Amino acid sequence: MTLDEILKEIKEAEKIVILTHESPDGDAVGSSLGMKFMIEELGKTADVIIPEYSRMFQFLPGANEIKPETEIEKYDLAISVDCATFKRMAKNECFENAKKTIVIDHHGSNNMYGDLNYVNPVSPACCEILVGMAEYFEIKITKEIGTCLMTGIITDTGGFRYMGVTPDTFEYTAELLRLGVDIPDIYKRTMGTKTKANFELTKRIIDRMELLEEGKVAFTYMNTQDELEVKAEPGDHEGLVNIGKDIEGVLVSIFIRQKDDEEAYKVSLRSEDGINVSDICLLFGGGGHARAAGALIQGSVEQVKEKLMKEIKKWME
Repeated sequence: MTLDEILKEIKEAEKIVILTHESPDGDAVGSSLGMKFMIEELGKTADVIIPEYSRMFQFLPGANEIKPETEIEKYDLAISVDCATFKRMAKNECFENAKKTIVIDHHGSNNMYGDLNYVNPVSPACCEILVGMAEYFEIKITKEIGTCLMTGIITDTGGFRYMGVTPDTFEYTAELLRLGVDIPDIYKRTMGTKTKANFELTKRIIDRMELLEEGKVAFTYMNTQDELEVKAEPGDHEGLVNIGKDIEGVLVSIFIRQKDDEEAYKVSLRSEDGINVSDICLLFGGGGHARAAGALIQGSVEQVKEKLMKEIKKWME
């Protein structure tokens, strides 16, 4: 079984690194740190390499041990968490150069790029997969591990609002609550608090929002100048795509964010049942979940909008 093989590789490795996707969200950071603590419970150590992440997650146990870079040229084992493709992984050269590689993920678009792949697209969060793995490995879930994993579960389910939530999600949540994990505090820090920059960006994208296709599609954008003017930090754009999705009658919300100063935009899509935005993003080299996905598209704001709308309309025919 894959889990037995994963456990064997962890126990045999001396130098282990944990990696995740660029622009990491709560599930990415939470599963990275949760995996680190789980490995420590097995008597090993691991580096967590994340070049940039939102200061929103600095409250997590072990966050002060996250490294932006590494001096090690080659790891015995590289573990990727919450990352659908090798291309989207931050510091993927560490993964590429490792002697052995493991992929743990919950994206349906995952292309199984590791030597060992443990992917469950039914799970609403990678952190939920790790809860099950800890139980299988007979690892004691400490309050520290639980806090990291609960952060991923809360953020990737939108505070238990999204369709992917399962009975297991609530059973794991109850279990972690019994362990002393402060769920209200995690919720407030990750879902109930905005940075000032995020608030300023929210105002701007609301002013620019267009409702297309008789109100079924919401479209908005931000550029690098916006980020400079509000002094945005990594992660300050998180959640902005959901503003359009929360409008009555909207089936697809589009939020695009300029990549550096290039004529290219990072695309975030959210949808209601019946429109698979992962399939749409796959056409542009991206991917994700059926109701939440992303991609990078070359072009101006209008060109990117036109390319996306062409594909979205096909799902509405």
